[in-house]
This record gives sequence, structure tokens and C-alpha cells, in this order.
Amino acid sequence: MKTDIHPKYIDAEIRCACGNVIKTRSTKPSIVIGICNACHPFYTGQQKFVDTAGRVDKFQQRAAKTAAAQAAAAVKKKKV
Repeated sequence: MKTDIHPKYIDAEIRCACGNVIKTRSTKPSIVIGICNACHPFYTGQQKFVDTAGRVDKFQQRAAKTAAAQAAAAVKKKKV
């Protein structure tokens, strides 16, 4: 078997945005995550709204623009 082909397996910390720190082992010394079992709604039982980079707002704006365009097309079609 070849020697020294595997990466180093060291102690690591997983840090969540909520402040929770989990000790484990990994090839990276530090891992940053956005949501963990301490703050995830499935595990806590509390509903939590997570909007990453305003994606929900962007979707709502696109939906409103589409609805307005459809309404304008319907009015234009009625006039013709």
C-alpha cells in the first residue's frame, strides 16, 4: 500500500451562525455553517424564517411584475 497519500485528519470546530460550537475531526481545522441542529426549526419545534440574501423578496418582486404584466395584457386584449 502507498504511504502518505491520505490527508491529515485533525481536531476541528464546526461553528454555527447562532453561536453553537461542535467539536469533531476533519481535514479542515474550522468549518462555518449557517444553520445547525441547535437552531434548525425541525429540531427546535419553533418556526423560523431564514431568508438568504433576500431571495424571497426577489421572488415576490418578480411575481408581482408578472401579475401586473398579465393584468395589462388582459386589459389590452379586452380593448381590442
